[in-house]
Amino acid sequence: MASPVLATPSTPPPDPTIAIQYGILVQKAEAVPPAETVYNPGDIINVAYGAINVNYKVVTTFFGNDLATDVNPGRCRQIVSFGFVAQDPAGNAVIAIRGTEGISEWAQDAKFLAVKCPFLAGAGLTEDGFTDVYESLRVGRDQSAKSLVDALSVLPFPNALASLTICGHSLGGALATLLALDIGANTKFGRDLRAYTYASPRTGDPSFVDTYNQVVPHTVRIANRLDLVPKLPLPPAYEHVDGVVDLNPMLKVKLDLLCEHHLATYLYLLSLQTGGTVFPLPAGCAF
Repeated sequence: MASPVLATPSTPPPDPTIAIQYGILVQKAEAVPPAETVYNPGDIINVAYGAINVNYKVVTTFFGNDLATDVNPGRCRQIVSFGFVAQDPAGNAVIAIRGTEGISEWAQDAKFLAVKCPFLAGAGLTEDGFTDVYESLRVGRDQSAKSLVDALSVLPFPNALASLTICGHSLGGALATLLALDIGANTKFGRDLRAYTYASPRTGDPSFVDTYNQVVPHTVRIANRLDLVPKLPLPPAYEHVDGVVDLNPMLKVKLDLLCEHHLATYLYLLSLQTGGTVFPLPAGCAF
């Protein structure tokens, strides 16, 4: 008798409540006007949804040069806040990275030039605009400040580090992808590393993606199927990393570039899956 064929167990889908938790942290980063530093070391950021009620203590804010586009090439000279590093009382650290208004201009440029991944030999090619912004991320406005990835080993975390999660929306999703690979490949913090991205564009070529998937297997890449940004740049020159969670707006969201891309829309669609409190859509975005 032939041996029975056993089905390979599938990976359970990510918990939408946890995806909301990290999405709220990214939303907190986006709530800071880019030209200001609102979160200072020691500030408390509360995240509450359903059974989750966590106080994160801010360790540092970080900065970078904004995304240059054909419409606004001088944007790359603007030093803006991109997010914060924080930690909860159990030692779980989070790096939350916001997006940029320039992403719609980037989508219209349609150039998507590629450069060698700057921090890991043999890791393929990455999109040049995202790479420029990533290389500028640092823990101070001054150009001489430590880069974000180099600063991790000397940041004054209030508790012993238990885990590290990187989360970002839009451009912040691409930056989170680059940062996760850099940390996973080049630092001691890759042992319990996770990444959650929302509306991330494709960040690198197939070689980059293969390397990333090996180094950062715990990735949740959340994409609204009617959002244009995750569809760019086009394959085969660029591919997405693994871990996709497909969101279906189900004729509930206005078919509009900004409405479909907005982080609040992503939180709304995720909250529909929890059976709990439903987040509101952005004003004017209901179908």
